[in-house]
Amino acid sequence: MKSSTFWKAVLVDRDNLLEQFLALLNESGVRYCVIGGAGVNAYAYPVITQDLDVVVAAEHVNRLEMALAGRFTVRRFAHSINVSMPASRLQIQIQTDQRYLAFLDRAEVRDVMDFQLSVARIEDVLQGKIWATLDRTRPPSEQLKDLSDIARILEVAPDLRARVPLEILARIPTESD
Repeated sequence: MKSSTFWKAVLVDRDNLLEQFLALLNESGVRYCVIGGAGVNAYAYPVITQDLDVVVAAEHVNRLEMALAGRFTVRRFAHSINVSMPASRLQIQIQTDQRYLAFLDRAEVRDVMDFQLSVARIEDVLQGKIWATLDRTRPPSEQLKDLSDIARILEVAPDLRARVPLEILARIPTESD
């Protein structure tokens, strides 16, 4: 079974939200890159995630939001636009925090669960996970997933360990633990 088939089955994506969203991005020429857990999956062993986090070029956000509203359920929050459909467990989060915009210029096309997507570089995916882990307003379960994602990145790119704050490293088990 292909990874994409398994992912879509877990997401119960009967509406093909993922494909429709990606087609809309491609048709409209919107610059984007994948971050978050799906971004980690592009570099480390994949784990199933029910969300797709993306960064979109600032100049495209409003136009994209209007186009999405015609096809999907769209909710705007302080630092994200969430996109969903009733017959899909997939949640797409468009990150609008300005810190992420620089990731776009360094993104590269990579395989994410059998989809060829523009993905932030591993250093940038790590940085996003660090920001998320340090955000104490996030639920504890989300913080644990972020720590796990950082650990997965460090397993495939141990040279990036120096970029991770000591307060985060102290919370990640090591092989000697």
